[in-house]
Amino acid sequence: MRILGGVFVATIKIENLTFSYYGYIKHIFENVSFSFDTNWKIGLIGRNGIGKSTLFKLLLNQETYQGKISKDVDFIKFPPTLSDTTKLGIELYKELISDEEEWKLFRELNLLNVDESLVYREFETLSKGEQTKILLAILFTREDGFLLIDEPTNHLDMDGRKIVSEYLKSKKGFLLISHDRDFLDGCINHVISINRNSIDVQSGNFTSWYENKLMKDQFEISQNEKLRKDIKRLKEAARQSQIWSDKVENTKNGVKVSGVKPDKGHIGHQSAKMMKKSKNLANRQNKAIEEKQSLLKDIETKESLLLHSLHHHKNPLISVRNLSSYYGERQILSDVSFDIKQGDIVAIYGGNGSGKSTLIKILLGLNREYSGDVKLASNLKISYIPQDTSNLTASLNEYIENQGVDETLCKTILRKLDFARELFEIDMKNYSDGQKKKVLIAVSLSKPAHIFVWDEPLNYIDVISRIQIEEIIKEANPTLIFVEHDKRFVEDISNKIIRL
Repeated sequence: MRILGGVFVATIKIENLTFSYYGYIKHIFENVSFSFDTNWKIGLIGRNGIGKSTLFKLLLNQETYQGKISKDVDFIKFPPTLSDTTKLGIELYKELISDEEEWKLFRELNLLNVDESLVYREFETLSKGEQTKILLAILFTREDGFLLIDEPTNHLDMDGRKIVSEYLKSKKGFLLISHDRDFLDGCINHVISINRNSIDVQSGNFTSWYENKLMKDQFEISQNEKLRKDIKRLKEAARQSQIWSDKVENTKNGVKVSGVKPDKGHIGHQSAKMMKKSKNLANRQNKAIEEKQSLLKDIETKESLLLHSLHHHKNPLISVRNLSSYYGERQILSDVSFDIKQGDIVAIYGGNGSGKSTLIKILLGLNREYSGDVKLASNLKISYIPQDTSNLTASLNEYIENQGVDETLCKTILRKLDFARELFEIDMKNYSDGQKKKVLIAVSLSKPAHIFVWDEPLNYIDVISRIQIEEIIKEANPTLIFVEHDKRFVEDISNKIIRL
């Protein structure tokens, strides 16, 4: 612990960390070491399933590991485990913080633009976005801890994300898992990236980290290519050495020359010398191969995805006029009109509770409680990604079959999204939220469709996969209507916005 600029700063040290889950052959972490300061605002970046949430568990001492984690602060997890969501927000504050100084909570709520009256309502009656902000406000009243923040943006609209990003930027330090690039750029000053074989620590925001990574990868790709050629040459030399060794072994008994029996003792002696020589050579070659392989860099491959967009003879594909809808007595949609033509990439934009998902369900024919006119082109094939992943609880193969898509194609897309092969044989109920979302994305991309309808497809999806999805949409130019709160994704791909 030291004082820096009038603020107490501690260094968290991770030394020779090794961990794997029970029954898994491959380690999540193997002998990794790094450190970070508690005054850093850190974005924790990496593919889905690579170990980000696992690292949080290890820091919180929720799993048994090998190695050493040294710290002089208490780690605080967001979101916290709540005993009873029927309690008032103010009751949860007293339960989680054990502090009667309520003014601290109201100070944080004000910074997050949260109405103070919300903490006097039952927590479970609040929107997911309101819950997120209140829990952040509660936890940041603690001044003696270091927050581990796990994906706070999933239930926040664009405006909410901007507010929370600015709020986090004002804080002393934290470790944050998020896949929203603009959100990260707005609040972090360091990046910890978990790669396949290493962990890197770098100052800067997401954009500076990614630009640096691209340049580094380009250089290392060329170095890797040289190494792979060297490895191939060494392997071929080792194979030839083995052939030579086998031939030597076969001559030990000797061969008659012009009817004269050979001297087996002499041949045996010579054979032994040659065998020793060939084995030494093979050992040197194998050692050289291992050394070269260990030098292969940890490059993130970003393969192109596949998407099958169908052409329809009619245009527009969807026409909506004067659409209105109610939820109970509350009006959700009011006099909405638009057309969706072939090649349109349409973002549905609005705050939490503005009716975005309701509109999607109406277009899909899943909600008929509305007034107005909704026309879809005849025989329109739609590929849909829902928000909810809770139905993914059985075998992946069975799910793919039930969806009527090509198994090979679907699994190829999953592999390109960095989906581990061993997951193909695991029940989907054991998948992470990000892995489940990738299944939905892969199934949707595998379906030939006139129009793709996606409801918050990027929740829990890692940054690299988001970039892959952006690139295939730009390349294939499908007809797409989607709800998404990732500002950069929306701006990069959409050519039309429906504001609710």
